[in-house]
Amino acid sequence: MYDVIVIGGGPAGLQAALTIGRMHRSVLLLDSGEYRNATVEHAHNLLTNDGRSPAELRRIARTELAAYGTVEVRADQVTAVAGTIGGFEVTTTEGPELAHRLVLATGMRDELPAVPGLAEQWGRRVAQCPFCHGHEFAGRRIGILIEGEHSAMIERMLRPVVASAFIARPADVAAVTEVDGGLELALVGGGAQLVAGVFTAATSTQRAPFAEQLGCGILPSGGVEIDPLGRTTVPGVYAGGDMAHLAAVPGPMVSLAAAIASGQLAGASVVRDTIMA
Repeated sequence: MYDVIVIGGGPAGLQAALTIGRMHRSVLLLDSGEYRNATVEHAHNLLTNDGRSPAELRRIARTELAAYGTVEVRADQVTAVAGTIGGFEVTTTEGPELAHRLVLATGMRDELPAVPGLAEQWGRRVAQCPFCHGHEFAGRRIGILIEGEHSAMIERMLRPVVASAFIARPADVAAVTEVDGGLELALVGGGAQLVAGVFTAATSTQRAPFAEQLGCGILPSGGVEIDPLGRTTVPGVYAGGDMAHLAAVPGPMVSLAAAIASGQLAGASVVRDTIMA
């Protein structure tokens, strides 16, 4: 039986495993190989690693984890989770594993507006976070395909960065096509707009069912409810990364830095709670 099983091999899960491993607790990290930022070529707004690819960040993290004898990283698919604190059972394709405590870091799944061609550019010329992707369109014209007042907020944030912005509802765009140096937005009713890239808003849902299987509280935002120390509503279950939300925060975190920080917090809380029990 492991002290902790971490489910998810993204930045939050990797950081949680590192934090726990450095305190010489036995930890198994299970990585399905599915990542929210799989299509992203370069990660940004991450100190000392600005511009590095997410895949390279994961490779470096696994190399660092290999230095700790109490940390095991396995490429494996989790199919079910059950149990209570002190006796969680995690079913994987390789068989069941037991742990005293769990850290969920399985991330979110993004559903984009139903505009042909938009999803194919996701993580490249189509993004939703101006902090992570805005600078790459500096001095150029962008498109903002977002419903409601949120589009105006994104435009104001990017106003000092980009040359201009074309704002429309996703329903007003018939198709998105890659052209030399940017994207062409074919408009419903005729006409087109040329832009360097597009900002849009995705609908995010839990990538995995494990929080629900365990009975963890889910917020209206779709995130797993956590307290400021990364604890879910189920004793012995912690969560980190973009899947985990504080009740006072209306939406998910989307940056690598925030995911890493929450993974560290969840990992530290696991260790702290074991000695306080």
